[in-house]
This record gives sequence, C-alpha cells and structure tokens, in this order.
Amino acid sequence: MYHTIRSMAYEPDPMHGPWRESLHVLRLGEELHAELTRIRAESDNEARRPDQLPVRQLDSLLRAAAPGVIATGRKAGTDGRLPWLYARKTVPRDVLAPLIGTWAARLVPESDDDDGAGPDLEERLWTEDPAAGVRLPDWETEHIDLLETSTSAGGTAEPAVRLYSLLPEWIAFRLAARPFRTGGATLHFRVESSGDGARLVSWPPLRYERGKRTWYYSACLNITVHTMPFASRFRVHVATQVRRWATATETRPHQLSGATVLLDAPLPWPGQSDQDKRLTVNTLGYDRGRQELVWRRRSPVLLLPDLDIVRRYPDPAELFAHPERWLHGREDVAAGIVYHPSLGPHAVGSGLMPRERAELDAWVAEGLHPMLRRVPDLTRVTRRNTPSLLPRSGAGAEPEAREARMVPQRRAALAQALNGRPLQVEIFWRTEETRTALLAALPKLVGLGPAETARTDTDEIRRWRADGIELCVRARPAGSLAAALPVPRDRKRPRAVRLAEAVEGRCGLVAERMSPLCDAVGAVIAETAGKDAFAEAPDSDPKHALRIAWARQGRISQFVNSAGGVGAGTGAEDDAESGTTLEHRARWVWLDLFRQLGAISPPAHRVGAGIPGDLQYAALWLVRHTRKGPTRRPVRRLVAVRVRPGEGPGVTEGWDAERATWVPYRELLLLLSGQTEPAAEAGEPGGRKGNGLSRQVRGSADRAGAAQRAQRETESQIRTLLFQLRDQPTLLLVDAGNLRQCWPRLRNGSLVPDMLGFGAEADQRLTAYGTDLRMVCVRDTNGRGEVPEWYAHDGQGEIGFAEGVWGTSEREGRVFASTAAKPHTAAKLPKGLMKLVPTAEGRTAPAKTAWNPGQLEVTVLGCLSEKALADSGREGDVPDQPAEWATLTHQLRYHDDYPPLARPLPLHVARLAGEYVLPLAEVGERQGTTAGQDTQE
Repeated sequence: MYHTIRSMAYEPDPMHGPWRESLHVLRLGEELHAELTRIRAESDNEARRPDQLPVRQLDSLLRAAAPGVIATGRKAGTDGRLPWLYARKTVPRDVLAPLIGTWAARLVPESDDDDGAGPDLEERLWTEDPAAGVRLPDWETEHIDLLETSTSAGGTAEPAVRLYSLLPEWIAFRLAARPFRTGGATLHFRVESSGDGARLVSWPPLRYERGKRTWYYSACLNITVHTMPFASRFRVHVATQVRRWATATETRPHQLSGATVLLDAPLPWPGQSDQDKRLTVNTLGYDRGRQELVWRRRSPVLLLPDLDIVRRYPDPAELFAHPERWLHGREDVAAGIVYHPSLGPHAVGSGLMPRERAELDAWVAEGLHPMLRRVPDLTRVTRRNTPSLLPRSGAGAEPEAREARMVPQRRAALAQALNGRPLQVEIFWRTEETRTALLAALPKLVGLGPAETARTDTDEIRRWRADGIELCVRARPAGSLAAALPVPRDRKRPRAVRLAEAVEGRCGLVAERMSPLCDAVGAVIAETAGKDAFAEAPDSDPKHALRIAWARQGRISQFVNSAGGVGAGTGAEDDAESGTTLEHRARWVWLDLFRQLGAISPPAHRVGAGIPGDLQYAALWLVRHTRKGPTRRPVRRLVAVRVRPGEGPGVTEGWDAERATWVPYRELLLLLSGQTEPAAEAGEPGGRKGNGLSRQVRGSADRAGAAQRAQRETESQIRTLLFQLRDQPTLLLVDAGNLRQCWPRLRNGSLVPDMLGFGAEADQRLTAYGTDLRMVCVRDTNGRGEVPEWYAHDGQGEIGFAEGVWGTSEREGRVFASTAAKPHTAAKLPKGLMKLVPTAEGRTAPAKTAWNPGQLEVTVLGCLSEKALADSGREGDVPDQPAEWATLTHQLRYHDDYPPLARPLPLHVARLAGEYVLPLAEVGERQGTTAGQDTQE
C-alpha cells in the first residue's frame, strides 16, 4: 500500500524570491484601436460588440509569424491601453505592419475592398509621418515579476491576472529548450498556445507500426496556472496526455463539424530567427453554404498565404483527403489533424501510465528549478477509504454471493421510493434481443419470482407482486416512436423553433399510444438507434423529444441504444468501462431507472463518532445549456437534491423552487422537464429589432443585466433552501467549478473558512444559516486542469496508483485530495508500461488505453471548528475535525451497485437530474439571427 501521492503541480520557491524577466511590451494604442474599430463598424453592422475587436485570429497570426512574441494579453481588443504583445525582442515595423494590415483587410467584405481599408492601413502603419493619421505604438520595456502575487482575505494566493496567459507560455518555451530523454530515445517539443494556457507537443510525431499501417502520436503536456483554496502560493499544473494524429479519415467531409489542425511552418520573413518554434492552431470545418471544406475564420492559415507567396500551405480538401502526406511535411511546411473518434478508429490508445508520468514530472521539475518547486507530497489522513460495502475479495465476495446480498437492499429501496404505489413500466423495443435482455434483468436485480404473463400479437405483459411491491412491465415494438425526428429544414426560422415543432409532433404521437397511469408510478424504457444513425441529420435523435413527451404523461424515461451502450440518462457516465454486453447494458438501464425513482441511498459511512447520526446530505448543481444544448435553447437552472440515509433504506428528494418545498426525486425530474424559458423580447438578447451600435451596446447591457438577475435569483434560492435544512445536521455539497458562475463567492479568492458570502454583502458565519450546517466544496479538472494529475510512490522508486484521502501535515488543513480505485471492470495494465518509447517486451504498448483515476479536490469550507464554535458562543462543544468531513465526502463516492463515482453520490444524483432540463422554444417564435447558426447544420 502506498502512503504518499505526488501531484504534478509546482509553486514559487520562497528560497528563490521574485522571478523577474525583462520583456518588451506593446499596447495596441487608442489611435490604432479606434481606427480598427471604425473599419470593423463600417463593414459589419451586425457585430454584437463593435467596440470589441475580434483579435483572436490576429493574436494567433502574430504568435505564428512575429519573431520573438511570447504571449498576447487579454482584453486588448476591448481597451487599447492594455498590454497586447509580450516579446523577447521588439518586432520590426516591417513585420508588424503587414501582419496587422493583412488581418484588417479581412474585416472588410470582398465587395467593399475598393475602399482600400486593408492596404491603406498597412501603408500608413509603415510610415512614421504624423499626418498619416495612424501609427504603430512604440514598444516599452518592462521588468515583469512572473511570480507576482496578492493574497485574498481568506489567505488564498492569487497571481497577477496577466500571469494566467503569460507564465504558461514562458514556461513552455523554457521547457521546450531542453529535450526529454527516456529509454534511450529523445523527444523534442514545440509550443502550442491554448485558450487556458500553453501546451508542449512532441514533434515530429512518434510512429507505431501495426499490421500494414503506421499510426502517429505525440506526447502532450498542458500547462496552466491555478489557485488553491487557502494556499499561500499559487500553482502551475502540468497535465500529460497522448496527442493522436489522424492518418486516414473515415468521415465524409459534410459530416465534419470541426477538426483542430496544427501547422508547422517557418517564419515568412527572411533573416528573422525562429528559435521559439510553435505549432499554430487552426480549425477545419465544412461550410454547407459553399458545400466544401474550409478553414474557419479564426484560423491564421487563412492569412499566411497573403504574407508568404513562396511556400505552399495545405488546402483543406487535400489535407482532409491525405492527412498523412501533410503530417510528413511538404518542403518545410507540415500540418497534422488532431485525432477525434468521429474520424474513425485509431490504433494508439489514449493516456499514459504512472511510470511515464513520473519521468515527465522529474523532467519538468528540473526545468523549472530554481524558480518553481514541486508542491509537497500528500500523505494519508485515514485508513478508512470506503464505507460499509460488500467485499470484493475473500470469502463471500463471489459475484453470485454479492448479488444475493444486494438484492434485498435494492428491493427495500424500491419499496421505499414507490411508497405503496404500483410501478408500471413500458418497454418499447426495436430488437427482440434487447426486449429479452431487459425482461430477464429486472427479476434478477430485485429478486422476483416467476411472473404472471399475458401476450397479444405485439405486446407482452408481465406482473410481479412481492414484499409490498407491485410491478407491471409491458413490452411492445417501438415502431415510429423511435424513428428519426423530422426537423424542418426551413432555415428562415430559428433552429430552436423548428426543433420544437418536431418535438411537439413526437409528443402528439406518444400521447396517442399511451394509456392513463391512474394511481401507478410510470416509467418507460425505450430502445433507439445509436447516435451514428442520426449523424446525417442534426437534431434528429429522438431521445430528448421522447423524454419530454413521456414526462408530460407523468413517466420517467431511460434509453438503450441498439448499437451498444446505454443511452442518455445512464448512471454509468462516470465509469471507466461500463461493459458492452447486452446483459450488462440491460442491468445498467434498470439500475438507472431505480435511481430516477429515488431508490438509491449511500451506504453507511465508516468515519467515526465525529459525524452526527442523523446527518442528511444536500447537493446543488447548476444546469447550463447554451444554444448548442439538447433543445437549442439556452437555460440555467439550479437543481437541489436532499438525501436522508437515516430513514429506512434512505429517502432522496428534490427541491421544488416554485413551492419552496422538498418533493420526491422522481417528481423533481418531471417538474424540471415541464419548466419553460420566456421568449426574448425585442431589444433583449436574441431579439431582432433595432440596428447599429446602439442596439449592440443595449444588447450587451441587457445580457449583463440578465446575468446579474440570474445570479441574484439563484443566490436567493440557495438561501431559501438553506433555511429549509435547519431542522437537522446537514452536509451541503457543491461543485465549485460548476456553481461559481451563478455563485461567484465560491471562487477560490473569495473563500473564507467557516464563512459564507452572497452578492456584495459581507461574509456571514456559516452557523448563521444552520447551527449544525457543514459545507464541502469539491472540484475536479473541470476541463481546464484545475486539479493536478498525480501518481503514488513509495520513495524507493516504486510508482503506481492508490485510493484514499490525502492531505498535508497541517493539523488545521482544510483542503484534501480524494482518489478512488480503478473500477474492477477496467483493464489491468502494468504500472510501468511505456508508451512513448516502447520496450522490446512491450512493443504493443502504444495500443493500450491507460486510464488513470482522477483526483477530486475536497475543501471543507465550513465546519464547527474551534473558532466557529467560539464565534457562535458554543465554546464547550467538541470541535469538528476537517479530515473527518473530507473522509465522509470521499466515502460518498462509493456504492455497491456502481464503480467509484467521479463525485459524491448526492452530487452525482443532482447532476443527472439535469437531463430533464429540456426547455423548448415557442412554436412560431422568431427569435435570434439564424443565418450564422444554421450554416453549421
């Protein structure tokens, strides 16, 4: 058993002091910003923010073609006084002028080229004559501390804002200057800029021979800057992965929604050094208006041919048809399409194993010394890693024995959720194999005997009665219910409206085929085709329409795909491998249906006497859909779930915000599906009335006002909810990465131990919201590397995995790490497997998928600490131990029916409730501009 884990996170070394670098800084300047804004305003009256220049493409172009540029500043397109370019050396005027001029020319539609905005601007930028009306600002030299930090009221170290983009780029170039040597091989890296930091990509790609084909892949390191609650120093996280390259595409061009392409090209300027080599990010996509593959408008490769007439740059269609040719390069230009599963299979597996990650970690730590040091290792805080689960090894751990002990637990939970009402399940099947598997799985899961069976020409009805449970399952062909949704193709109307029309049509069809429920609890299991069957027609997958339709009938729903895999609504999304056999999928369908009925509760914890016996759990989750969401309708909805494990098998409830009361979880799901969003009024975001700058500025103000109103409303709901939880000890669980958008005081820099804040009000003691209230914030990578990668080690060279709760040696520490074991269904691989440089014994190593358990950060924000008790006049009470509440949160990730969950069970259940948040546009509504949106269909 390992007793220590090491994070791939690095912090400023206090022994080194400041890290000062002399950089050249260029601001866009008010004069040039005003001129570019004028050009854009005259050429694009529909721009949402004419005062905000779309400089992302220009920034990419400058990083690709301007020698010495390290990073670009944030918000320079909004304010010309802000730093725009950071460089090792000043970029000559004869380089900057054509770059800016070429980009500015693209702001003007081709039909308006006769005004000469682009070329004229370039010519004016060349001259230093004040009469020209516009000139390039002068470069300034700044001595920048790359470790500049301030400290929040809660003790959290926060880096200067510009370091979030500047420091990762600087670190990336510093690391790329040194090769990585492992196993007798040497890898060289190039820098790729990303939205949240920087990446290192090994180049040229590695090769893996399999059969008669060659597959290509690279080592990839993602570098980002983050804060940690209450930590005295900020952190740099380095995450490792395998970057795979497409070598042959099985997708047809019109099926390509978008693909990332990295371009390797020299600087187009003679005599300029390109020591800081980059891979430039571009995007390939299909334009339905032109019916061809194109470079998306932010891709710098669109502009490079105008600056470099000597070299040949890849044509989109040619690159897509022959990606391997361009991966090898033509002359001195190469390009690689970043692999995505939609492009077809790939022989190289994803991920790296712990041994290789440890070697990369050592290389990074050496490259960052002496300015940054690796954060201290974490050690175990408890040996009680799991709650009271059934054993998976030893006597009585055989699958049959475990299942026999789990059956009565499920049956009792189901009886508790049904509360004496019969359960009526409708199964709509497409294949007889699926019908048979579903009917066979149910009695095994809850221990039912032979059923009373009735048959008709098309239907089969089975009934069971046992231990106060009455079940009726009716299986019949799905027929046209599971057919593709016929979404109208009239692009003159908004996409959301056309989709809503199709949904209403399917709802009518469902209503014709369903019988009244009477007093029964209703549920539906439907078999649909896999998502590949609907790839040709966007929005044609009927799952969401059917979920809405059956919810209107008072029925919850669950789906299973004919082609394999559990459909939307499964509780298995957090599993490494949920299995692919039909029997296994049928089992998961029923287990998730039980979850939707509220028949689920966490096992008894094994933390100790410090946890109140009558503790209840509450979890908050913010559902966020954009216009790309399931119904093409933006929405934000707060979901709250309460789990009371002390009442029999447990009670799971949801918060009804309209009535300000707790309702059964199943009822919450039905309520969420029926909630609607008001249509945008004229002049509001999405409205069409008005034109010009005033409309755009007003729209921006409306959006900001709407966001503030949504924030106030959400915070008000949370306060009301907390008041309803005061009657007994409560652990409130929130995912900070999910909830901080509507509750900004959950940002790390705003957190204060044992305090809670809303809006602009002063913080209040957590005990003011409940004398026995505790609060834990969890956080995962959140798609941004917010939580570092890790590996376990024994200090003697042994590297591997470990599960448990980890912390520092600080007795009053509030931040812990939770790591779960790999699921028993995950493939067993050697921990020392080397994929970047395969050994002779592991020549097929690149083909292995290296799945690593993620780290969940657990912050005990509020508990009854000594100070909290003293502040509330309860000095005589025994104070809480934060480690115990972190351990409880960790144990909530475990359940006998599931592999380890990504989040505690109450949060897992709250998140899955979001599948029922499916707002529809009003039929006949004419909201929003559709042209740009519909071209992506």
